[in-house]
Amino acid sequence: MEAIKKGTTIQSLEVGMGIVETIAKQGRPLRFSEIQELTQITKSNLYKYLNTFTQLGVLYRNKDTGEYVLGSKLIEYGMAAVDQENVIDRISPFLNEINGKSSSTVLFSTWTQNGPMIVRDFNNNRGLNIGAQIGTFLPIRSATGKVFLAFMEEQKIREWKAKEFMQISSDNISQLEAECDSIREKEIAFAREPLVPSVSSVSIPILNYKKNLLGAVTVVGFSEFIPQNEDHEISCYLLDISKEISGSFGYRSKEL
Repeated sequence: MEAIKKGTTIQSLEVGMGIVETIAKQGRPLRFSEIQELTQITKSNLYKYLNTFTQLGVLYRNKDTGEYVLGSKLIEYGMAAVDQENVIDRISPFLNEINGKSSSTVLFSTWTQNGPMIVRDFNNNRGLNIGAQIGTFLPIRSATGKVFLAFMEEQKIREWKAKEFMQISSDNISQLEAECDSIREKEIAFAREPLVPSVSSVSIPILNYKKNLLGAVTVVGFSEFIPQNEDHEISCYLLDISKEISGSFGYRSKEL
């Protein structure tokens, strides 16, 4: 994510949101003394913050127990965020940027009952036949397929996984399953010429705050221009973009 310059933020807001986050993380009603112990904010200041948030509806204070929970205003904000979670609209500027940076086709794929399907593409070089257009279902050995295999909930991909595994050898299945561990750790997948000769791909997951997979962004192009490991300049760039996009949906990577 883009670094924010020191001195350009309001410290009191940061402190206030820290209080709200503390209450949210506990997942249960908290008494004043518990919040004070967790935040280490002076009692007089904490009292002012809690009163303000309660008045605004950000927090709710039970009159009988005096305990604080998240308020109705946060529920309203959350619902508004869900309504605005149009993934394609939100990530399209990033796809366009990646297309320009990589000079290769960029795809965005989402999950369907028939497997991952391309729903958006950016390609300034329409003369390149990558064998995948909008509406194409991508196989499990593609970079996109590997991302879905690694991050999608097992119950959702069970049938697709079984069907795809029937078409490849047991050695390839073992290799895929081993590769998934690395993909989950590094959050990037590679595939060399899975669909078309001389055309390879690299893919990154888009995750939300629950670490649910929203889709995969994939760069496809001639093999000599597509990275095959995470140390490549384009790979590092994609990993940064992945963190930024997923961060906009509330996901926090283990490095943050």
